[in-house]
Amino acid sequence: MHTLGIDLASDAANTAYCVVQWGVGSVELRALGVGTDDDHLLELHGQADVTGIDCPFGWPTAFLAFLCAVSRPTGEPLPVWSERQRDDLRFRSTDLRAHRVTGRWPLSVSSDLIAVAALRCQGLLTRMGVTDRSGDGRVYEVYPAAALTQWGLPSRGYKTGKGMPRRQELVRELQEKARWLRVGEEHHRTLVTSDHALDAMIASLNARAAKLGLTLNPEPNEHRDAVREGWIAIPEKGSLERLIGG
Repeated sequence: MHTLGIDLASDAANTAYCVVQWGVGSVELRALGVGTDDDHLLELHGQADVTGIDCPFGWPTAFLAFLCAVSRPTGEPLPVWSERQRDDLRFRSTDLRAHRVTGRWPLSVSSDLIAVAALRCQGLLTRMGVTDRSGDGRVYEVYPAAALTQWGLPSRGYKTGKGMPRRQELVRELQEKARWLRVGEEHHRTLVTSDHALDAMIASLNARAAKLGLTLNPEPNEHRDAVREGWIAIPEKGSLERLIGG
């Protein structure tokens, strides 16, 4: 099995990819890079068994309904929203589940800059043939911070240049937990140098967890929204050690 992890940014320069090859008792990081366009990502996707993308796959249903409503002005004043109503415009069902499970809020795709990356993501999903955004067996939405939390690893403080010492420690801890993962020296330097590359590797491992059924699925009352809004494939607790099996 080959898994592809993509840390998708709004621009190619900050977009990272990671390909992991899974064999019997042997797992190797085969390709890792930062700075790539959609055509290259689609080429890698075509060679992979499963792809995990770190980017929202859709927008909150309530937010889309709100946009449709305000696009046809009636002259009536807008309601004064409660905090709960405002959160319904900002967060998807999967974001609410992620917060309940991990204690972390994913970035809001309707009110944060990540919306720009999500626009790019729509083009990729269309070209990949994705129609079910809840996880169709080939393409999954992932959230590296949630995966790290579920695997008992540090999930804060490793971003940007200032986070390099934390990234170095995180890579060390990850390799201690996953001794079966082989990472070459050049790839190791890239993981420490770039948080985008590190997130792409986590996305690739997360994709393996999703393919093995080791992630949290939508509840029946969440499934309809998940198909339209996207669904984060949050790994089960302790599932990192189980990725080598299956």
